[in-house]
Amino acid sequence: MTKNESECRTLGRVLLALAFCVSLVCFVSSETTAQTARSAQRLKIPPLPLTKFYDTPDPLPAGKPGELIRSMEFGGYDLPIGVTAYRFLYHSRSAAGEDVASSGVILVPYKKAPAGGWPAIAWAHEANGVARQCAPSLQRNLQHGPLLSMYVNLGYAVVATDYSGLGTKFRNAGADSLSNAWDVIYAIPAARSAMHELGSKWVAIGTGEGGRAAVTVAELEHGLHDPNYLGSIAVPRLADLQDRYETTSTFSTTSALQLAYGVKSIFPKFEVKEILTDPGLSLYEKMGQTCDENSQKIEPETFLTPNWRNNPLVRQYFSRNRLGLTPAAGPLFVASSADDLSIKVTNRIVAQLCKQGDRVQFQKYPEYDPGRVIGDSVTDQMNWIQARFVGRVTPSDCPTK
Repeated sequence: MTKNESECRTLGRVLLALAFCVSLVCFVSSETTAQTARSAQRLKIPPLPLTKFYDTPDPLPAGKPGELIRSMEFGGYDLPIGVTAYRFLYHSRSAAGEDVASSGVILVPYKKAPAGGWPAIAWAHEANGVARQCAPSLQRNLQHGPLLSMYVNLGYAVVATDYSGLGTKFRNAGADSLSNAWDVIYAIPAARSAMHELGSKWVAIGTGEGGRAAVTVAELEHGLHDPNYLGSIAVPRLADLQDRYETTSTFSTTSALQLAYGVKSIFPKFEVKEILTDPGLSLYEKMGQTCDENSQKIEPETFLTPNWRNNPLVRQYFSRNRLGLTPAAGPLFVASSADDLSIKVTNRIVAQLCKQGDRVQFQKYPEYDPGRVIGDSVTDQMNWIQARFVGRVTPSDCPTK
């Protein structure tokens, strides 16, 4: 290598690092501000309209999971210059194995794709309601626009599913990680059909409940043996669904109602009146009409019957949403706040993942606020992602056997 070539490569690395730092600073300042104001914004900013694009015939014409239904470029999002968005519809499967349509968004850099196509990030979003209009693709900022745009500006395509029933007119599966994980997995081949510039390799990333879905993707891939799947990231914490209902301090009006809705989605024969009180039933009927979340803390008996924990279908619902029962197909990256009260839960799940032989990089950050944890973890995230796409072995914080 000549001196000039060496200097050029060094300059290239400096420019790349500078670009990353600029993207990171812009993201952190945007995301931490947006995280604290997100609930208020949902109440003030109306969603984008549900257009005919999201409609499908009834019954839905048969299609294989991951088969594209249609796609279109869409310029109505609040995204920075240089990010191009495409909406797409594709075939997925319900918890009962029925053919359903799911919607989502593909974000790609507005420039020529590299040889082999854009490396892809499959995005799993946090819970945000069960009504059709709750789809992230109907929010002007896509729920996490600054973060998703940062990935794109660093040279990745983002494939963000809405999950079935958000956007499309099928029943949403609520917080069921298995259903949501299948939506994430099937979104990848559909996105490739819509955008031939996407490469074959991909990782999954999720926040909140989406973090559980991203880890479930890793567990499902253990049986699928997709050589192009490279691993999953969960941020800013990790918990089993049952953990959300362990103490009264975690109960809210929304969480109580979503429990009944989720069990009903997975087990259609379940009668919600078995666990909901009369006030709960009254609010339950309105769940499909709005995305406004009620975070008011409540006593469980306000909306849930005394013996709701012993309901056999509730117990099955919690059981199917436990992590660490199936080995992961690829390495995992888990980020959490060291000061979050849920760190004990995250520690327990990571320990279980390690116990079954998974490779887990577990990073803890001093900030409590979820938005700051996401921001503080970005550098570690990107190092992990880059290592996966170039075939390097990622670190593991699991004890050596």
